[in-house]
Amino acid sequence: MCGHSSGAIGFPLRLLAREVYDRVCALKGEANVALITGEQRIEPAGAKYLCCTVEAMPRDGGNRAFVALDEAQLAADRERGHLFTDRLLNARGREETMLLGAATLAPLVRQLVPEAEITQRPRFSTLKHIGPRKLSRLPPRSAIVAFSSEQVYAVAEMLRRFRGGAAVVMGALSPETRNKQVALFQNGEVDYIVATDAIGMGLNLDVTHVAFAGLTKFDGVRTRRLVPAEMAQIAGRAGRHQRDGTFGTLSGGVSGAASPEFSEEEIYAIEEHRFAPLTKLFWREPEPRFDTIAALIADLETPPAHEALRLAPEAIDLATLKRLADEPLAAQIRGAGQVRRFWEACSLPDFRQRGPDVHARFVARLWEDLRGGYLGADFVAARISELDNMAGDIDTLQGRIAAIRSWAYICQRPDWVLARDEMAARARAVEARLSDALHARLTERFVNRRTALLMKSLGEDPAMLPIAIDTDGTVRVEEEPIGRVEGLRFVVDHAAGHADRKMLLAAAEKALPRLLGERAEELAKALSQEAPAGGPTDVTLARGEVRWGEQVLAKVAIRDGSVSPALEPSREVGALPPSSRTALLTALERWLEARLAVLEPLAKLQQAARDPEAGSEARALLLTLVAGHGFVSREQAGIEHLPKEMRPFLRRIGVTFGALDIFAPALLKPAPRQLLAALGLDRRPLEPAMLPVIAGGRKLPAGYRPAGSQAIRVDLAEKIFRAAHETRAKAQGTERRGKFVLDLALPVSIGLEQANAERLLGQAGFRVEHARPLAEGAFGPPRPHRWSWRPARRKPERAPPAQPVEGNAFAGLAKLMR
Repeated sequence: MCGHSSGAIGFPLRLLAREVYDRVCALKGEANVALITGEQRIEPAGAKYLCCTVEAMPRDGGNRAFVALDEAQLAADRERGHLFTDRLLNARGREETMLLGAATLAPLVRQLVPEAEITQRPRFSTLKHIGPRKLSRLPPRSAIVAFSSEQVYAVAEMLRRFRGGAAVVMGALSPETRNKQVALFQNGEVDYIVATDAIGMGLNLDVTHVAFAGLTKFDGVRTRRLVPAEMAQIAGRAGRHQRDGTFGTLSGGVSGAASPEFSEEEIYAIEEHRFAPLTKLFWREPEPRFDTIAALIADLETPPAHEALRLAPEAIDLATLKRLADEPLAAQIRGAGQVRRFWEACSLPDFRQRGPDVHARFVARLWEDLRGGYLGADFVAARISELDNMAGDIDTLQGRIAAIRSWAYICQRPDWVLARDEMAARARAVEARLSDALHARLTERFVNRRTALLMKSLGEDPAMLPIAIDTDGTVRVEEEPIGRVEGLRFVVDHAAGHADRKMLLAAAEKALPRLLGERAEELAKALSQEAPAGGPTDVTLARGEVRWGEQVLAKVAIRDGSVSPALEPSREVGALPPSSRTALLTALERWLEARLAVLEPLAKLQQAARDPEAGSEARALLLTLVAGHGFVSREQAGIEHLPKEMRPFLRRIGVTFGALDIFAPALLKPAPRQLLAALGLDRRPLEPAMLPVIAGGRKLPAGYRPAGSQAIRVDLAEKIFRAAHETRAKAQGTERRGKFVLDLALPVSIGLEQANAERLLGQAGFRVEHARPLAEGAFGPPRPHRWSWRPARRKPERAPPAQPVEGNAFAGLAKLMR
């Protein structure tokens, strides 16, 4: 066409018209090229080249030098064949006319256009039948063809599960959505495409194999088997130019259907490209009379005169016209202009595919507005806005796209809508947004990019696997997240299904050890550089475990007879490469050793327990103190067995002998108590700041003594006891009967309530005698309380057991025992 001064081409699909329009614009400039389809019109003034759908193609070719009709064999199609036949017979170029189609059309062209020159272009590549294949055994770059939306969805779901997904192409999709789905396949994001027979026309795909999920289809009248020419049209998508292709069937069936099989004759016809020629083309009167509706219907049902032509079956436009002709509205349609306008309304395509009855009601409502003139811009804008909704599932969005295509068609009519250009632009914008939303829904449902990517890379060298860890711990393979790393543990993406988990773990296990090893070495380096008080590594010690964030790196194992614990690495640390594991454990041991410095007083007690100079009694007390982590009550210490000469030895190493408790004051500070709790050595509730006084309870933190409703730290309790004894000693000889006055200012200043202070002192043998209150009306300071002290009574030693009397049976038994 571009070799002529002007030209027009009619295409069967608007996406083909748009594709060629873009190519011609690149050659001739946008000002010289027009695009006319049912839903879009781009008509520069003086355009010399026209790309259009067959329905929008001028019958006479528009008086252009060159005219072409693409896919001319569609003249045998039941629904649209009469349009192709009319253009085949009437559209002519001044200099050249070209009919492009299958060789099966050649005999009829010779009958209808005897002057035509027929030239055949052989296929450079070959098609070969390779028999049935299971879905799991299909080679990459395959197209699976089904003949119902249910079959398409079922196959696509299975491919998503096992192969990472597939692109989906159906006739109900908008051209924009179809192009985007095809781009998924062409770009290699998925290796499979599932389609209806819409794939057989207008799509240039990089397909190596075509698998038929079925060989029968519903053609609008009945369910029939595909003819060999239709099979070849679809199978011919495999292989392009000089690259050979294969075809076959899908074994195992889909949705319970039986597995289809080609016959030997069909395989021969497809491989050798030999098909029965067409015998008839469908025809309908292209220029009917518009005197009345009845005359119009009669002309449209008039059979053709030529023997090569057949009257077209009743199409949706004629069915709509005949239904509305019986309605009351038809009585008001008079005159050729009204009848022609009514016929144009009935010719509105049924994009929604709801059937003649539903479509006729829509046309009747449209005619009510068109009969009086134009559709108002406000009315059309409101209808378009109702469809501007991106929510919903695939079927809902398909329904909205079909509806907006109807309004896009209506808005293209120059004599139907006011502000035509503006309304058409709005309709196209809504269709584009709906197409984007539908593409997103299809991709979300039928494409698992992650699985598709992993299926391609699982057999590769682990070092070449494009896997990376983001700063937030997200693990990605070529930008697709497969999970996240928490510390040194890989956690599969929570959105992954059960079937995907094994594949994700397999991919992670290939490359993650190396990356996790590098991560562990970075952590070891940070541990070695950070200060003992903590740092940016976020490594903590709690409940006997060394944690990095929320992950356990190692457990603290307490060795018998030692304050220094050992580290038992977790499973994740144990799975690291040997060099990384050793570096991390060494750094953790040094990090832990630095934190154990605050337990030096406890280490001294343990070391003294091994000293040979310490007697057995002192050794027993020291071991009890070590077991109590620096604290034990006198009742549990067995101090009555400790020789007095050993007490100076114990005091030198930091042991304090209190009235009620024996303790190491250095171990009652917050730092050692918190570290003991973090090591898991002290599992009692921990008071973080080791406050002087806390609320009492059944379970008290280590280092506290109960005092009524409160509890006090044992070293402060000892301070109170010592002050009370000093007051008692000073009062001896001045008070009668051992009574003395005790000032409770010290315990109260520490934080004890008076009643609780009295109960605490009572544990040490101090008894209070409350003074009588002043008589009513008396004045002066209250009488002081009187205190006394009585040492705790020692438990009497048990008498030796009675010896049996000599001469009885028990005496004989005693001798045997001795």
